[in-house]
Amino acid sequence: MATQTFQYEYSPGHFRASEPNVYRPEMLNEGEMILNMGPQHPSTHGVLRLEVVTDGEIIVDVVPHLGYLHRCFEKHAQKLPFNQTIPFVDRLDYLAAMNAEHAFVMGVERMLGIQHDIPKRTEYIRVLVAELNRIAAHFVGIGTYALDIGAYTPFLWLMRDREHIQRLLEWVSGARMLYNYIWVGGLFYDLPVGFEERCREFVQYLKPKLVELQELVIENEIFVKRTANVGVLPLPVAINYGCTGPMLRGSGLRYDLRRVDAYSVYPELDFDIPIGEGIMGTVGDCWDRNNVRVQECHQSIRIVEQCLDKLTTDYRRTRDYDPQAVVPKKIRPKAMDFYARAESAKGELGFFFRTDGRSDVPVRCKARSCSFHNLSVISEITKGAMLADLVAVIGSIDVVMGEVDR
Repeated sequence: MATQTFQYEYSPGHFRASEPNVYRPEMLNEGEMILNMGPQHPSTHGVLRLEVVTDGEIIVDVVPHLGYLHRCFEKHAQKLPFNQTIPFVDRLDYLAAMNAEHAFVMGVERMLGIQHDIPKRTEYIRVLVAELNRIAAHFVGIGTYALDIGAYTPFLWLMRDREHIQRLLEWVSGARMLYNYIWVGGLFYDLPVGFEERCREFVQYLKPKLVELQELVIENEIFVKRTANVGVLPLPVAINYGCTGPMLRGSGLRYDLRRVDAYSVYPELDFDIPIGEGIMGTVGDCWDRNNVRVQECHQSIRIVEQCLDKLTTDYRRTRDYDPQAVVPKKIRPKAMDFYARAESAKGELGFFFRTDGRSDVPVRCKARSCSFHNLSVISEITKGAMLADLVAVIGSIDVVMGEVDR
């Protein structure tokens, strides 16, 4: 008889061998214990495991363990042509796929030297859909954060309004979340007829809803007590850990790549960069980070309105406009090392490319994930905090694990 082989044989020691704890029982002081949070716990925002050392209810240390949602993005990117990688870019921060596509595509265009050939209408459409997606991503971040600390109604309200954005973007691209809409050299297709008018209606609907959000959540006394002076991230620590986006701006630094790098048509648009000011507590606390996200939604609406103005006047649709006119048949950059970055909803999303000049498949493609850097600071800002505040701190970071585990 042939011997039976098993593809996998269970052993109680597999988990400990594959993902060992940093702390062992003999390393603990009297009264301390190791508590495991996740990777299934909803407050860890998906598949994040936290190894927490506590002394009673006081946090001694937090060690994040990654790898439970590995996208293998960099391996995919090193096996596929540049244009076929875009669907995998969507799956990094799947809540802000348009922003990720914009960063990746701009990098490839600069390597090819065609960035100045992109039509203005194309550039304004890219910024329009990216800012709509930024609002949708912030709505998930704010809504789930309110849910983490006990408020259910704001989550339902924000999911309702996010759904309007999802329908608009689905109308544009045909996909609800993973769009593959922004292509190297152009777009998948022009905006549908009537999109600009429908988008203006949505903007007018959304403006008072953001005021309600400010009153219902951000200025709510219970929310303020749960978030003010909690998880304070000092600016030097944020800089040293490479934090970007609302995490960095919440600590008081007015740093936004849309202004710093002035890419696409952002230099032609008028908008402000909100920062944390310690209005309810200390600069850089959980309240500041969430207030920055709400204020960024207001600024994104300003950008959307300006894009709609341009798309219906100076760069309105014409019969001779072809969104794929500059799309290259073969993407074969010269041999080089190149880094491109853009301001995603959570911070600086960058892509490092290494090309050999002979192939349309990169030798190396590395994603610089903003969620990874933002999450790495968690142990610094939770030491000495109460265990109940750990959930509040995680939610204020607003991580997407698909982007962390690349």
